[in-house]
Amino acid sequence: MPLTKKDFLSIADFTADELNEIINLAIKQKADLNKGPLEPVFRGKTLGCIFHKPSLRTRVSFEVAMHQLGGSSMFITEKEIGIGSREAPQDVGRVLSRYLAAVMIRTFDHSIAETLAKHATIPVINGLTDLLHPCQIMADLMTVQEHRGNLDNLTVAFIGDGNNVARSWINAAGRLGFRVVLGCPAGYGVEREFIDRALAGSSGRYEEINDPAAAVKEADVLYTDVWASMGQEDEAAKRRQAFSAFQLNPELVGQAPKGAYIMHCLPAHRGEEITDDVIESENSIVFDEAENRLHAQRALLTLLVQGGGAH
Repeated sequence: MPLTKKDFLSIADFTADELNEIINLAIKQKADLNKGPLEPVFRGKTLGCIFHKPSLRTRVSFEVAMHQLGGSSMFITEKEIGIGSREAPQDVGRVLSRYLAAVMIRTFDHSIAETLAKHATIPVINGLTDLLHPCQIMADLMTVQEHRGNLDNLTVAFIGDGNNVARSWINAAGRLGFRVVLGCPAGYGVEREFIDRALAGSSGRYEEINDPAAAVKEADVLYTDVWASMGQEDEAAKRRQAFSAFQLNPELVGQAPKGAYIMHCLPAHRGEEITDDVIESENSIVFDEAENRLHAQRALLTLLVQGGGAH
């Protein structure tokens, strides 16, 4: 079935059925790719990739995804556009719609992605903003489903601050019905207004716990991220001190159920939020997760560009 939205800005914009459709198509395309090239359904189509923040996985996975589907991609930096300074986002959206099949944007201010999408007639995909990182969570959900078999009765312990990745996990929990526990120091959680909107009154799907051992004790997945995101570099020393007890190390992993999966969206600051022995452990699915950025985003592109979601 086609997706009901033209754009992919937030997981909260989609139903459980639509999210599962993306995941299932990603798994199918991944299996199909192992048998041979995919059908070049995007021949003659181009994806524009706007980057205001650097990335390894986002750039390579989107570019390879388009290539595997027979299309091409363009890397566009702030120097070429100047969104909000040289050109208004609404003008950029209208112009790019005349040239491209879709746009992916990786930026700071979420409102830029929203304005771009509002005025573009082609799909706009959120490759990351300071508010949300929905593409990452789609790859994460795909990875958990591959390893665990399903997402039923899932508990994800996110050990870190209430950042864009944590917020997108909460949005996913609100749609798919699993549980997210945020283990963080007091004052570093997710805003109550966001939680209420994401979960729409559903009880038991989210909890903030300021004791790391208590946060992981029922987890199926132990997830972490850098303590200082891009744009927070001036807070790095303060955050290292505040989060020192929240390192994902063998001692903390030992407080979780045996067999809990280890996940990290990368890049990792090894020896800071996660230790080498944990990220390299037999329970780590970090690099499966990184690979699945390609497969989840290729499925998303397929459904958005071919499906022609509602405007």
